[in-house]
Amino acid sequence: MALEKLSTIEELDQLLQEKDRVLFLKNSTTCPVSHEAFRQYEELANELEETIYYLNVQEARPFSNQIAEQFAVKHESPQALLFKNGKVTWHDSHWKITYKNLKAILN
Repeated sequence: MALEKLSTIEELDQLLQEKDRVLFLKNSTTCPVSHEAFRQYEELANELEETIYYLNVQEARPFSNQIAEQFAVKHESPQALLFKNGKVTWHDSHWKITYKNLKAILN
């Protein structure tokens, strides 16, 4: 599986400097909608060669808030974000986080 949990904005900033493209999920560990989005995200991760990333909002709320502020994207959870060249080029939330939608934005 190519899935990695991040805990700090510094980790994300480092990735954005190293990679042209980063797919990222803000996940809630207590929300059923988020649970389903994470399941869809895991399904995608299982078939990718590249690593995709996530955070659990309850464990890293300041990090989650920093993403919203630094990249001017309203916080939602669950929320998927695609970074290209250090900028958010796509984001979506809740029931729109599906394997099919995630796969489409990576192609």
